[in-house]
Amino acid sequence: MSRRLISSGSSFEEQIGYSRAVVDGEWVFVSGTTGFNYTTMTIADGIVEQTEQCLLNIQAALTEAGASFQDVVRVRYVVPVAEDFPLCWPSLRKYFGAVRPAAMMISAGLADPRMRIEIEVTARRAPSDKPVTG
Repeated sequence: MSRRLISSGSSFEEQIGYSRAVVDGEWVFVSGTTGFNYTTMTIADGIVEQTEQCLLNIQAALTEAGASFQDVVRVRYVVPVAEDFPLCWPSLRKYFGAVRPAAMMISAGLADPRMRIEIEVTARRAPSDKPVTG
């Protein structure tokens, strides 16, 4: 099995020394992802907008890895203010409602005080020797 590294182009990846995602065989490990728009290196103020951007960033990494949200088996959420987490639920339900991965939420400080949420996912792609079905 081969290991492939995926980068989003975020300056944080080089500065800290990590990859946005690592593909190892059928498995895709997407690093904790925040609401930064990596094209503009800007971040919205609100947790709802940041959640949507996190999910778009994760979707881009999954797509590059040959996977999708349908392949996600585990998700971890980190929010600095636990009381804000319910504001994210509609967005999370939009992306994960049909998939229903194993999940947990942790309330903890994040690396930048502007960050309101960080999301990490693990996905398992269909084996390449079997046809992918909808």
